[in-house]
Amino acid sequence: MLTAVGSAAEYGDVQAAVERTLKAFGRLDTVVANAGFATHDSVAAGDPAGWGEMVLPDVLGPALLVRASVDALKETRGRIVLIGSVAGFVNTPGNIYGATKWAVTGLAENTRREVTEFGIGVTLVAPGRVETPFWDAGGSLPPGRLLSADRIADSITWAIRRPDGVDVNTVVVRPLGQPT
Repeated sequence: MLTAVGSAAEYGDVQAAVERTLKAFGRLDTVVANAGFATHDSVAAGDPAGWGEMVLPDVLGPALLVRASVDALKETRGRIVLIGSVAGFVNTPGNIYGATKWAVTGLAENTRREVTEFGIGVTLVAPGRVETPFWDAGGSLPPGRLLSADRIADSITWAIRRPDGVDVNTVVVRPLGQPT
């Protein structure tokens, strides 16, 4: 296991993490962009002070990881996994976090169209409600069933283990009964 401390919104940090991984393991087969958080407020009534801290890792971070890893992934015909959200498919009034996840949804398809010629696969994994510290800032867990982080990891593993020539592009994973 290798740990790299840094900011997903700083290209130098992301690039250094990729380089450390290549040095330690000699190759790069899959990258997963999963950094980010929500401010749990709205565009009309929220506090803009925290929006930059949310938007940069949520939107810029995945793009920086793609840029930092694409050359190594060309060599292995690897896979890029971007973690989006059901919020990137469902309009929620004023939800800025949802807007960042719409951006990740678009980034996944735009990236797929650019890198597929190099044999690189791109998968967007869009979870519904997952029991994680994400909800801490909002005060409490949402009602209803929640997925575990392990279930999302299983979905990622399933997508990256498809046979050669199969490119799973979008995986939406919700707990049973989640209405949106």
